[in-house]
Amino acid sequence: MIKLEKVNKWYGEHHVLKDVDLAVARGEVLVVCGPSGSGKSTMIRTVNRLEPIEKGRILIDGADIYAKGANLNALRQKIGFVFQQFNLFPHMSVLENVIFAPVSIRKQPRKDAVELARQLLARVGLEHKIDAYPGSLSGGQQQRVAIARALALQPPVMLFDEPTSALDPEMVGEVLQVMKGLAKDGMTMVCVTHEMGFARDVCDRVVFMDAGEILEVDTPERFFSAPAHPRAQRFLADILHPRG
Repeated sequence: MIKLEKVNKWYGEHHVLKDVDLAVARGEVLVVCGPSGSGKSTMIRTVNRLEPIEKGRILIDGADIYAKGANLNALRQKIGFVFQQFNLFPHMSVLENVIFAPVSIRKQPRKDAVELARQLLARVGLEHKIDAYPGSLSGGQQQRVAIARALALQPPVMLFDEPTSALDPEMVGEVLQVMKGLAKDGMTMVCVTHEMGFARDVCDRVVFMDAGEILEVDTPERFFSAPAHPRAQRFLADILHPRG
């Protein structure tokens, strides 16, 4: 479903992604983890061209998204993206936020978009907030609306860039619950996250990155019980047994 081939990216002199190769199968849930500054968020943002790449290829469903003349709007309709900051339109109600893209980009009849929005908001447990504005919602609720909004274009792929890192700890669970539901329903998902419990319970494979390189890809069972790469061993030791 997603394929990165020898992807390289620089910010000026800084080589952020170095020959990144990765394939994600349809229906697979991948968690990308690693220390801050390892290139995780940059990598996920290249997959819907929020960040350009300098070398390599990225294929979505077999199509090269950096090919000359690639349709960026059509591509982004295929990929739901959930950001660290919720990025909801503050002047629009929850309903208007969710139906905005289907109505304005896909030209879906408003009646159909509203019906789908109701279903999606029910799915994330927020149908009762359909007329509320983002400012009146908790962080966890805003992020769940953001997930419903990303799903409104019915994309075959969902990308999550640290979706819980801006949340208070007690709100993290409600967002992870929604993500677990999507995984159970067979959605293709790539999640950059520090939530190791989620990775252990839900994902099919864990990708470990450091300094712009993928150092290890393994099942959660093997990655958490016996990581092969010394850098992954250090990372897990620090996360699971932080030194006080």
